[in-house]
Amino acid sequence: MFKRSFRSNTSQVADATHRVDKAARLVKRGGGLGGGMAGSVRDAQKLSKLQRSLSHVEDARMAGASQKSLAPSPIVTLTVGGEGRLFAAHEDVLCQSPFFEALCRGQYLEAQSKRIALPEEEPEVFSAVLEYLYKGDYYPRLLHNKHRSSWELEDSAPRRTPNASPNPTETGGGRAAASPYLTSAVEATVYLSSEGQHLLRDTVIYCAAERYGLEELKRLALRKQGLQSGIDVGTILRSAQYCYAHTPDSDSRLRAHYLALIIRCRKTFKRSGTMQAEMERGGEGGKLFFDLFVALCNHLDDVIEASNSRTPKTI
Repeated sequence: MFKRSFRSNTSQVADATHRVDKAARLVKRGGGLGGGMAGSVRDAQKLSKLQRSLSHVEDARMAGASQKSLAPSPIVTLTVGGEGRLFAAHEDVLCQSPFFEALCRGQYLEAQSKRIALPEEEPEVFSAVLEYLYKGDYYPRLLHNKHRSSWELEDSAPRRTPNASPNPTETGGGRAAASPYLTSAVEATVYLSSEGQHLLRDTVIYCAAERYGLEELKRLALRKQGLQSGIDVGTILRSAQYCYAHTPDSDSRLRAHYLALIIRCRKTFKRSGTMQAEMERGGEGGKLFFDLFVALCNHLDDVIEASNSRTPKTI
């Protein structure tokens, strides 16, 4: 529509300019041939009128272009969580998500209502999603450490836990991490009222991104979760079960992350009473523990094959 309008305005401007030039030539010709005073006056008035018309067309074209470029996006109000916490966002920002694009189109065309209700969503989780839609990241931001050539989380400078064992994974400390006696200043968990417990924040955001169709946010949340440390076994198992319950079987990335973590810290999980209780209880964790069994078998097969490849083939 804008391109068509722009071309129409451009043609009007060209026609008006042509008429102005023609009128100017008439005035000049009339003076050179000794035309009457009345004719000169009429030509001058015509010229003035065409000049005003040209100015008006140009002003209208500029105003139209300015209006198109500065037109604001409608504001959408969102009520999130059981208590109906209010959020506000621009429609074009929300529509980066296929989920919200469908909601906006449906509600605006039918009821003309610029309000979306998300009673099942956690406000803190939705706040992170909204921050990502506006800024391309969410707190804590992912930063690149040029000196170490590695990625780290904003405000995640490690601090030593007082009176902590230097290696609690070997003494039954119940934490799975590369350096578990160092904890981060950034809170790694979020309380979900729907679950009644704390879960890993990046896992919950990953699952929210799955619902909203935000693939880049899923990749970002997965990378951030890989940078967390000092997480207790119970939180890891609850978060892994939440992941299995809120992601499709076709999406194995976050699930594989948990399986690899448990295998890597298998001594800690083997001694954990939480792990034993969850496996005995079964229920929702059945799929998780079956996948874990398969992953452990594959890991063991890989170790055996690597060992055999270094063994001389002699009889």
